[in-house]
Parts: sequence; structure tokens; C-alpha cells
Amino acid sequence: MDHQVQVEQMTAALMEAHLSVSDVWVRYYALGGAMSMFEVQAYLSGLFELPASERNVLADATNELLEETPVPIRVPQSSDDDDDDGQAGTGGADEVDGSADDSRRALGAAGAFLFTPEEAEQERLDALTRTHLLDTVAEDRFDQYTRQAKDYFHVSSAIIALIDSHRQFLKSVIGPIEQNLPRETSFCNATIRNAGPLIVEDALEDERFAKNPLVTGEPFIRFYAGFPLRGPGGWTIGTLCVIDQNPRAFTGRDGRFLRNLAHQVEGELNT
Repeated sequence: MDHQVQVEQMTAALMEAHLSVSDVWVRYYALGGAMSMFEVQAYLSGLFELPASERNVLADATNELLEETPVPIRVPQSSDDDDDDGQAGTGGADEVDGSADDSRRALGAAGAFLFTPEEAEQERLDALTRTHLLDTVAEDRFDQYTRQAKDYFHVSSAIIALIDSHRQFLKSVIGPIEQNLPRETSFCNATIRNAGPLIVEDALEDERFAKNPLVTGEPFIRFYAGFPLRGPGGWTIGTLCVIDQNPRAFTGRDGRFLRNLAHQVEGELNT
């Protein structure tokens, strides 16, 4: 089949199943895929072509992951004839139209390793700006998720935080968490630097946070669980997190619940 159709079906399936490129690349690599995650991301972004054989390993990896979800979409295989134009599999950065900077930006967060830390942070802030959510009023489409998080975890606070260059803006908040806290003291600032959730079962016992003013003073945080939220381009622009004044354990079931809720919030961030 035409590789562009295959790409469209694959990206649609990944979006519906809340799967990331990194999820697929790990399975693809385990099945014998030879391309880097950068090349796979470039392929799914329409910036790079893969040989039919690699596209089919990628399709197999995607379908295996989809079988673990309720999403009914399956990605069909490509035929070797799709490579007859002689272009597939010979690509690279020099085949991409436009400037090198445009090519890097088109890759989003998957191309973060191509940026300096300062450039990557600017890309992240640009992605946050594109949501047009900073300094906006509360909305039930976000508040519904903080309510669910608070009720499930039985904690004092649940928030959806967006992290700009210097502060933490609360798009949704339940509980005694101050608006516009300085970024450097925020637990969420640490969360956005994680590939996965940040779990602090007892902040007083965690050397990273034991002396944090939010632990030693109001709101006296002891328990924190936050999941990074990806915005435009896959850049991590904020967090969904729950907070309490008492330490507590965090189970695998808790992690699945928080992850699934975070994926739903991401759907709102990217509308």
C-alpha cells in the first residue's frame, strides 16, 4: 500500500490509543527494527522515508501495542513495490525541504537531542504559548480531571499546572495550592524533566525535597504524585498531580489511573 496512507493510519491509531512514538519505537526495536527513534519520528512526521521492510516492522510493532488497547484500528503492511521510485530509505536530513532549523522544529520533542538545552527550553515555551491557556479562567473540561484525581486518591489537592519560564500557572486547582508559585520551588518543575511520573511518597524522607519551602512551610507537602503533560509537538508543558499533607504509598494501579487521566488531559491541551 502507499506509504503515506500507512503513515496516516499509524498516526491516527497512535493518537486514539494514547501511545507515544517512544512506546512504538521500543517495541519496533525489540522486533528487530534498525532505525533510530529520531528516524521513526521523522518518518511519522513526513520528513523521512523508510524502506518497506522497516515500515512493516513498525506496523507490526504498532499492531502489537494496539492489541493491548480497545482501539480497533490495525496498520496494514506495505509491499516492496512501494520503494520502486528509488527514494525510500535513502533519505536523511539533507532530503528535507526547508532550513535545518525548520526540520528540527518539525520533529518536535522527538528531536530534542538536536537542540542545545536553551534551544529545547525555548521550543517547550513556544509549545506552551501555542495552547493559548496561560492566564485563562478555570474551565470544566479541565476541572473534571482534577476532581476525578482528588476523589480517587483521597488527597487534599489536585492540580493541572502549566510551567512557563518563571512560574507555575494553575489551569485547574482543587485544594490549598497557591497560584503562580515560583517555578524553581515547584515540584511540578521537577516533573516536567521526567520521562514518566514523579512520585514522592514522603517528602521529608526525600533528599531532593526535604528542605523545599513547600514542604517545610505551607502547604506542608508530604505526598506528591505528578505525571508530565505533553502539548504541541510532544513538548512537556505541564503536569497533572495530586498532593497531600500525609505520606502514603503509590501502587501500580495508582500509576495506571494517573497515566490514563493525564492522557485525557493531554487531549484537551492539544485541541
